[in-house]
Amino acid sequence: MTDGAGRAPRRDAPGEPEILVAATPTAAAALAAERLVRAIELAVARRGRADIATTGGSTCPELYRALLARPLRDRIPWDRLHLWFGDDRFVPRSDPESNLQPVDTVLLAGVAVAGLEPAPLPPGNVHPVPVDATLAVGGGPADAAASYEAALRAVLPADDAGRPVFDAITVGIGPDGHLLSVFPGSAAFDAPGWVVPVPAPTHVQPHVSRVTLTPGALDATPTLLPVAFGGGKAAILAAILDGPRDERHLPAQRARRAGATWVLDAAAAGNLRSG
Repeated sequence: MTDGAGRAPRRDAPGEPEILVAATPTAAAALAAERLVRAIELAVARRGRADIATTGGSTCPELYRALLARPLRDRIPWDRLHLWFGDDRFVPRSDPESNLQPVDTVLLAGVAVAGLEPAPLPPGNVHPVPVDATLAVGGGPADAAASYEAALRAVLPADDAGRPVFDAITVGIGPDGHLLSVFPGSAAFDAPGWVVPVPAPTHVQPHVSRVTLTPGALDATPTLLPVAFGGGKAAILAAILDGPRDERHLPAQRARRAGATWVLDAAAAGNLRSG
């Protein structure tokens, strides 16, 4: 098997992830979308539905466009797919900083994106962090986190360690090595629940409060897909994937594990050691 750049995918020693590198963001998104669709198909065949957690950031529009393109879109049983969010900013759904924006403006409105048809995903199958409902009653991030965890526990199985089991999780990688809204030194590493509120970070933008899954969800999912594009991520990805392990300092190293598949474009992978 080769990656989108015509090279064999990199595989490190046991305990390390698979790393796929494609020439362009579009090609990398297609690789990630293929893995995601495969996970959806397997989950629906096994239990009649698929529950995946998506993210925000710059990678999502490309990924959603890849999911809308044929032949992949025709393989997705959209009525059986349930879309959750690994994290979100505590802002209204209409706010440009919301992680729902790429879903609303690309996945659910594909006709406005390069002529692609919108995804036939039932509105009730999209499960946002309940920020709007929480704001409507004067609540804060902790209230939204509690409501979101209750919604997850109502439908998701838990593994033997009590962690939520999504069929797939996609994550982006932040400039400081964070993923989800788990930042360096985050208290989320020690939180006992599935979802926690996060104070507004001061070192990265936007400086707004957030709600995030705790890192245990990354360990429990059978399909973990970190995705990153662009030369601006090259240095931090080299530290995450080739450097010494210290996930408290570089939380994205939680996804540096066997069974995970990192999908990068050539620019993002530019500083990695050859494997």
